Amino acid sequence: MVPTKVFFTKGVGKHKEKLHSFEAALRDAGIAACNLVTVSSILPPECKIISLKKGLKRLEPGAITFVVMARSETNEPNRQIVSSVGLAQPSKGEQYGYLSEHHGYGQTDEAAGDYAEDLAATMLATTLGIDLDPDKAWDERKQLYKMSGQFVRTSNVTQSARGEKNGLWTTVLAAAVLLE
Repeated sequence: MVPTKVFFTKGVGKHKEKLHSFEAALRDAGIAACNLVTVSSILPPECKIISLKKGLKRLEPGAITFVVMARSETNEPNRQIVSSVGLAQPSKGEQYGYLSEHHGYGQTDEAAGDYAEDLAATMLATTLGIDLDPDKAWDERKQLYKMSGQFVRTSNVTQSARGEKNGLWTTVLAAAVLLE
């Protein structure tokens, strides 16, 4: 099976039980009714990005569903947690792209999203032979990647939350859902 479509989703859940917190985050993301199988970071060649709404309509309860998922959880009151999935899509349709996962603490959505996007873009750049300077800021490298003409887009989906004040488990997740 080579997926032909991908959509992005995110969710947050809180509960006294860690597993229930994860289930609540999956429900919030709209993917709880699927049997999720996590896969590594390759975006298949010519994989079309579809909207969340269209993607959710294609899911069937109980279906084996492949995802690239980032997940963070805490039961520490007020602890900032974040999960992000980054995307780097090449301009040539026959070339594969990358999805990255980032799980963090204490970061803003923007910082975590930029980090995940940078991870995916860096992995793609190395396969395309683009020179990297890891000491340059992400914004500067992002412009260089786009100017190379070898990238169509980079983006991310990010979810953050603070640990529930009374110590309930809090789970955040971000996912790229791969479909046939």
